[in-house]
Amino acid sequence: MSIEGKRAMIKGIIPPVTTPFVVGEVAYDKLTSNIERWNRTSLSGYVVMGSNGESAFLTRDEKLKIVETAKKNISAGKILLAGTGSDSIKETVSLSNDAADRGADYALVLTPSFYKGSMNSAAFVRFFTEVADKIKIPLVIYNVPKFTGVNIEADAVAKLAQHGNIVGLKNSAENAAHTAELISVVPRDFSVLVGTASVLYPGLAAGATGGILALANIAPDQCVEIQRLFEAGKHEEASALQKKLIPVNKAVTSKYGVPGLKAALDMLGYFGGEPRSPLAPIGEKEREDVKMILKTAGLLD
Repeated sequence: MSIEGKRAMIKGIIPPVTTPFVVGEVAYDKLTSNIERWNRTSLSGYVVMGSNGESAFLTRDEKLKIVETAKKNISAGKILLAGTGSDSIKETVSLSNDAADRGADYALVLTPSFYKGSMNSAAFVRFFTEVADKIKIPLVIYNVPKFTGVNIEADAVAKLAQHGNIVGLKNSAENAAHTAELISVVPRDFSVLVGTASVLYPGLAAGATGGILALANIAPDQCVEIQRLFEAGKHEEASALQKKLIPVNKAVTSKYGVPGLKAALDMLGYFGGEPRSPLAPIGEKEREDVKMILKTAGLLD
C-alpha cells in the first residue's frame, strides 16, 4: 500500500525517443548521438521502447541493448523509463526485471488489450497488481487508447494508485477531462503525466506533474518552457506557446506519425532515419508539409 508522500514524483518533460534504424537494423550509435544532444536540454529523462520507439517491431535482445545504450549515455539526474508491457504478465515481469538489471529506473507498462471485451477495470487491477508485486523497479501505467482500443477508467486507477510500487500513469488520451478525473482520485504522491503535447497546458492546469511527449523529441526546450511558464504563473504565455506548437504536434503524431517524427528529427539535425517495415517513410510532398510546419512554428530556419 502507498504511504502518502513516500513515492518519488516523476516531474517535467520526457520524450518517448525514437529508435534509429539503418538498413533495418537498430543503429545504437545514432541513439547515442541523439541522447547526447538531448542531454544538453532541461528534459527530465527519456522513455525507450515506447510507441514512438516502434517497440512493437523490436526483438527482446534489441530492447535490452537499447536500455543499456540509453543508460550508458544519459546525463546525471535524468531518469530512464523502459516500455516493457505486453499482454502476458509473465513476459512483462521478465522484461521489466531484465531492463531493471540494465539500468532502467521505471517500467512503463501498457494496458493489456488483445482480449478487449474482457479488459474491464477488474482485469486491469489484477494485471497491474500482479506485475507490480513481482518487478524490481517502480511501475508507471501506460494508457494509450489510440493504439490499444481500451481505456483505463478512474475506478481502476484509484485502486492501483494505492499500491506502493505503482507510482504513476502516462495518459495519452486526448481528453483533458479524463486526465483531470484521474488526478482527482489518486494520492498526492502519485504522478499523472500527460501523454500528448496537444493537452499539455490543460493537463498541467488539472494537476499533472509533467508530460511524456512525442513533440519533446524535436522541441524539447519549447515543451520544457510551457511547464516553466505555467509553474511561474505566466499562464497566458504558456497557453500561447502551447497553441503555437499544436500544428507541429499534430504533424508528428496523428497526421504523419512516427515516419513524420523521424523526418522532422532529420530536418532539425538529429538522426531520424527511416522507420522499420512495415512502416514506410513519408513522401516528398509530406516532407515539404512537415518542413513548412516546423518553419511556421519557428523551429526551423
